[in-house]
Amino acid sequence: MSASGETTATPKSRRIAPRQVLADHVYDDLMASLVDGSLEAGDALNIDALARELEVSQTPIREALARLEATGLVRRTALKGYRVAPLFSTQEIIELMDARSVLEPVNAFLSCSHSTGELVDELAKTIDDLAAAPRGPSFETFRDYWQADERFHRLIAEHADNRFLLAAYSSLGGQVQRFRLFGGLGVTDADHAITEHNRILDAFIAGDAEGAREAMAAHVAKVKTRAVADRLQREQG
Repeated sequence: MSASGETTATPKSRRIAPRQVLADHVYDDLMASLVDGSLEAGDALNIDALARELEVSQTPIREALARLEATGLVRRTALKGYRVAPLFSTQEIIELMDARSVLEPVNAFLSCSHSTGELVDELAKTIDDLAAAPRGPSFETFRDYWQADERFHRLIAEHADNRFLLAAYSSLGGQVQRFRLFGGLGVTDADHAITEHNRILDAFIAGDAEGAREAMAAHVAKVKTRAVADRLQREQG
């Protein structure tokens, strides 16, 4: 029974699912709605209504919204609840990419400085996954691509072995999701990204920390250029 007193039918598969599995399902459902436009920038997110729509209790809805708030995709205002975050402005994209250009080349340098064969293999696997992933305009068709791309950058940040740099990177990570997933253009730069990731990987294979720094700096700069172009295309379209 919901907080409003209504009894809500729950599919059997969800009724027996462990709490974390259920929360993950709800998170994925809401993420897909955000990315595919069912929930638009600025929309209010009513917990009661979402619970009825997804046929779950309010608890997994609250947990999913809290996770989405950490990504920057939704925002919570005291006494007003959650709303879908606004679209990134062109200036915000520039500022975000400038912040990444400070952090990520340093992460690449430090990570490459004490890289292992295992890390190289993991990075190579993410690039293989990028190449194999679908690239359509909907969340379902580019989720695997996005996850592989994020895994590449996070592996490098984690292996820099600097807790403060990792915390700073993590705080930016959600905002990277926000600008990418609200772009509405799907994956537009896969071939460029794969080529640039391979250049970074080549530096790791060679044990060239300075080369890894330079390759990462070039990659982030090019991502910035493409992201701004995509944002301007959306404004004009």
